[in-house]
Amino acid sequence: MPKAVRFDEYGGIDVLRVVEVPVPEPAAGEVLVKVKAASINPGEGKIRAGLLHAIWPATFPSGQGSDLAGIVEQVGEGVTGFTAGDEVVGFTDDRASHAEYVVAAAKNLTAKPANVPWEVAGTLFVAGSTAYAAVRAVSLKPGDTVAVSGAAGGVGSLVVQLAARAGAEVIGIAGPANHDWLVAHGAKPVAYGDGLADRLRAAGTIDAFIDTHGDGYVKLAVELGISPDRIDTIADFAAVQTYGVKAEGSAVASTAEVVGELVALVAAGDLEVPIAATYPLTEVRAAYEELEKGHTRGKIVLLP
Repeated sequence: MPKAVRFDEYGGIDVLRVVEVPVPEPAAGEVLVKVKAASINPGEGKIRAGLLHAIWPATFPSGQGSDLAGIVEQVGEGVTGFTAGDEVVGFTDDRASHAEYVVAAAKNLTAKPANVPWEVAGTLFVAGSTAYAAVRAVSLKPGDTVAVSGAAGGVGSLVVQLAARAGAEVIGIAGPANHDWLVAHGAKPVAYGDGLADRLRAAGTIDAFIDTHGDGYVKLAVELGISPDRIDTIADFAAVQTYGVKAEGSAVASTAEVVGELVALVAAGDLEVPIAATYPLTEVRAAYEELEKGHTRGKIVLLP
C-alpha cells in the first residue's frame, strides 16, 4: 500500500508518522496524482503544533501538505484537461500532498514544463503564490526601492526576484552567507542584526517593505517612514492590527493560473527556486527539523 504522512494529535515533530493508506479515488472534477515532489512549509509546522487551531483546525488523523508535482494516474468524471501520464504541478486544499498519491481538484493543477525539475515544481504553490501576492500588495513600479526581510528564505528568495522583475531596486535583508546569492539575483544585500535601521537609512529612501520573517520588521518599516499601505507581512499578524499594514499572502493568489505563470518563468530561466535540501517521505521528521533551524536558503522538499 502507498504511504502518507499523518499525525493524530497536536505536538512537536515527533507526532508525525508515515503510514500505509489506501490509494484515494478521484471524485468528479478531481485528479489522482502520483506525487513526485512536495515541499514543506512553516505554516504546516504551526498547524501541526496547534498554533493555528483557531483559524485552521486539524481533524485527526490529519494529513499535511499543499504543494505538489507529479504524474496523473487517473481522472474523475467530467475532467477534460488532463489524462493519465500528464506531468502536473499545483496544489491540494485538503492537507494531503505529503504522500505517494494525492487527489487534487483539476482546477488546482496546471501542466509542468518538461525542463522544470520535479523538486522545483513541487515547491511552487505556497512559496510562489505567497511571494506573488506580497509583491503585488505593495504596488511596485519601476524606480521604487523595496526592502525584503528574510530575503534568502523560501518565500523571500522568490520575492526578491519578482520584485526585481517589477523594476524595483531591491534591498535584501539576510545573513552574510547569502549576500553573494542576493547580488547575483539583482538585490543589494544588507545584514540583519544590531544597527539594521541605520544601514537601511544609509541605503536611501525605501518606498515599500515586504516582511517574510516577522520579529519586529513591520515596526521597523513604520519607523523608517514607509506608508502602511506599502508594507506587507506574511509573518507578523499582530503587527497588522497594530500598524494597519497589509497581510496578503498565498490565500489571495491561490490559483492554478498563478502557479502556471510562475512555472513558466522557471522554465524560461527567469526565476530560480533555490532548493536547500530534499528528503524521502520516510524522513519527514528530519525535513521539519531542518526547516525549524530557520537558516536554510530556499526550499526543503519531500520526494515520495
